[in-house]
Amino acid sequence: MRTDRHSPRLDGAEAVADAVLYEGYLLYPYRRSSAKNRVRWQFGVLVPPAWAAAHGLVDGGVAGSAESPWQQTACLVEAPDTATVRIRLRFLHLQRKVTEIRTAGGGYRPVDRIEVGGRTELSFDEAVPREFDVEASIGDLLQGHRLDVRVPGGEDVEPLVDGRGEPAGRVVRRRHPLSASLAASAVPCETPFRLLRIEIRVENTDRTTAPDSPRDEALPRCLLAAHTLATVDQGRFLSLLDPPEWAAHAARECRNVHTFPVLAGEPGSDDVLLSSPIILYDHPRIAPESPGDLHDATEIDEILSLRTLTLSDAEKREARATDPRAAAILDRVDTMPPEVLERLHGAIRSLEPVRRGGDAATDPPGSDAQDEPDTGTVLVGGTVLGPGSRVRLRPRRRGTDAHDMFLAGRTARVEQVLLDVDGTRFLAVTVDDDPGAELHQWYGRLRHFRPDEVEPLSGEVAAP
Repeated sequence: MRTDRHSPRLDGAEAVADAVLYEGYLLYPYRRSSAKNRVRWQFGVLVPPAWAAAHGLVDGGVAGSAESPWQQTACLVEAPDTATVRIRLRFLHLQRKVTEIRTAGGGYRPVDRIEVGGRTELSFDEAVPREFDVEASIGDLLQGHRLDVRVPGGEDVEPLVDGRGEPAGRVVRRRHPLSASLAASAVPCETPFRLLRIEIRVENTDRTTAPDSPRDEALPRCLLAAHTLATVDQGRFLSLLDPPEWAAHAARECRNVHTFPVLAGEPGSDDVLLSSPIILYDHPRIAPESPGDLHDATEIDEILSLRTLTLSDAEKREARATDPRAAAILDRVDTMPPEVLERLHGAIRSLEPVRRGGDAATDPPGSDAQDEPDTGTVLVGGTVLGPGSRVRLRPRRRGTDAHDMFLAGRTARVEQVLLDVDGTRFLAVTVDDDPGAELHQWYGRLRHFRPDEVEPLSGEVAAP
């Protein structure tokens, strides 16, 4: 069933979920004319099924920018049949803003741009956030549960008057109806302890979009930046990035398509899950220094804020006329106090003792790595590794970067051995069979691993 019941635990994870929802919504310099803002909606786009079939959208990857008529989340939960699972589906609903000028006959005709009474408005695609909640017990999910999602279309009209108070134009915002479904189910896993695999499938069920429509015409009936949040009481979710050994096989059997679930909420908690079309790590957080969303969570707030301050008055006028969210960013940056901007420059999250050589107090447990600062090498498993050495990658399971799961077992070449500011050694490597390896070597974009995350190799080896 659908419920509008408030969930404080979800509220704690929605700051990150909002960053996912609006990632790439409108990028610096926040103007419609910018090339990067002409092709939008890159993540979590669930398209009408007939349109997807006509355009060959059959990709089954974990996450990313591929468009699809559906997405599937598979996660692991320890909970009794009486436990309650709450799932929140979130997405953006495209809203087409059209500017219209008043004609001599008293009607209106669409124009690309309108200026009335000192106000400028541009035709542009905005978006409205939508949320739908499902609540069911584990016992219900074992039988299967389905929610049909219906979002009505609509039209809002904002009159524009000239300096004399006479009608001169209007801004019309139109939304097409959406239809989708959310199916949730639970299946017992073959594990030594009680464990369930929960699957959540979200599907665009629109049947009105012509298969041969251009993308621009299909988007109003798409779910944009679609993702799910889930909570469980009387139980816990297991990390798919770092599952306990007894659940490792069950974690590998989880099939996630166009989305990937991670533990959300405060570090150490395990009752909230975020399944995002953008791959994250467990317990992702928004930096506390960030004063507000800039719609580009992969960038640095300080850089974007400073760049925004350099926009000309004409560029700012265009940005404000493009979208209310762009105007809000400009207002926030223009009025940002110096002490807030200073906080964006950086922060120290933790302090650790400086490591001197092979200090047993700071070496990873079970590691025999020793630093050789004068030679730029490191000793791992009795083998001295340096530039040119061959290794097999074994990213650590605890606290791993989500992207490292794709590199586990791959072979690589050591390019550099680096010393971090806290005295920790890292191996900078290029991955074998990476078509961009030479380019990465040229401009220094390398992958970094601790000594306890690699196995020394000798001679030529075949990639797994």
